[in-house]
Amino acid sequence: MLNNKICPDYSGDYYWDSYCKTLDIELKQCIDEGLNIDEFKADFEKAIKMPYSKEQADLADEIFEKIINAEIKANYKYNEPSDLEGIKSLRKPYSYKKITLDDKLLYEKIKGAWYGRICGCLLGKPLEGIKTNELYPLLKETDNYPLSRYIVSTEITDEMIEKYDFYLRDKAWADVIECAPVDDDTTYTTLSQILIEKYGHDFEPKDVAKLWLQSQPIEKYFTAEKVAYRNFINGYAPPYSAMYQNPYREWIGAQIRGDYFGYITPGNKELGAEYAFRDASISHTKNGIYGEMFASAMISSAADAENVIDVIKAGLSEIPASSRLYEAVYDIINKYENGVSQEECVSFIHNKYDEFDPHNGVHTIPNALIVVIALLYGNNDFGKSICLAVEIGYDTDCNGATVGSVLGMLNGFNSIGAEWIKPLNNKLDTGITGMGVVEISTLVDKTLSHIKR
Repeated sequence: MLNNKICPDYSGDYYWDSYCKTLDIELKQCIDEGLNIDEFKADFEKAIKMPYSKEQADLADEIFEKIINAEIKANYKYNEPSDLEGIKSLRKPYSYKKITLDDKLLYEKIKGAWYGRICGCLLGKPLEGIKTNELYPLLKETDNYPLSRYIVSTEITDEMIEKYDFYLRDKAWADVIECAPVDDDTTYTTLSQILIEKYGHDFEPKDVAKLWLQSQPIEKYFTAEKVAYRNFINGYAPPYSAMYQNPYREWIGAQIRGDYFGYITPGNKELGAEYAFRDASISHTKNGIYGEMFASAMISSAADAENVIDVIKAGLSEIPASSRLYEAVYDIINKYENGVSQEECVSFIHNKYDEFDPHNGVHTIPNALIVVIALLYGNNDFGKSICLAVEIGYDTDCNGATVGSVLGMLNGFNSIGAEWIKPLNNKLDTGITGMGVVEISTLVDKTLSHIKR
């Protein structure tokens, strides 16, 4: 009798896509969430030390079954639901003085939001993944510290390429591109436009999942999004697609996807946040969801608010006041309002969230705090704000893009200097199958047709 067994190639190149190889991140995530894992923490430690193998994968499966049945510790101070009604029940309302939006002003704001996002993304894209121990010397060598403009290819010498551990070859430097290059921070914004065009404002989480599968191959997705994509294929529908063996469930992936929902709900932050929830819930839970709702609500509010303080506080009013994200952002606001310097706030981030720990580098909370710092200390100046968002480090292109989007919406297209806009040539490479390169002006016009007021 045959007893054949078929197993994955545990010596293969894609081991890092396997859940068992991310248990160190899963352990930190469980601790963050206040899960009571004391009884099986030793299993975690054992599995993390094991070589990549069937035995490790089997133990990881056992650990996951224990995680999904683990209770929150009794002394855990946060209440963080992942369902919309639960989130709504824990909000603290915030109102602000609203300006009048006519069609001309709205057009300028939508155009500013699109260009702001794309410019902020382009500024941070070549630096994505760099740590500040190399970022600051690099900026100084290019006579660009504090960061105040795009880095260009002619400043990157062969000597620098050899000296820095961070890879500097063949980057999307602003002087070598013909249009805004492909980047997930802009691809998701375009995908959301396609989503609304195809399914309308009544889209459901399952529609987002279907669109992802139709639009790009799996290698175009990362961390929580890649896990969710794999889960869709394996039959896990939202919200379970966000929950099954997903150690990245509170990482930044959803926060970068909320912008379009803010664009099409100007002045209606609650609706923008609800759309963001529907999108985020396919790949994220808890603060991962809140990050997208926060970003979308900020952008909705930026359409008719007068200042960034109102924008940030309005954004926070759409997430649970009992969450880690809410508490952390308000801590930064309080520091700012009590006269704490920019330098002290930046040091606070670096001291609290080790940038060399991958779980911090792309987690929602520290990156949301960087967005807030850039908005508060950027003095309403577009260039200064996106530069600060990138200069702090962590997820540079994501944070530059979000800050640019918020300020572009708040202050309009004319607030963005020509030096930021010129390299784009009014074109964006979406990276989406069947779409490719499009004119940014076309994206702006389509957005206006999707607005629900």
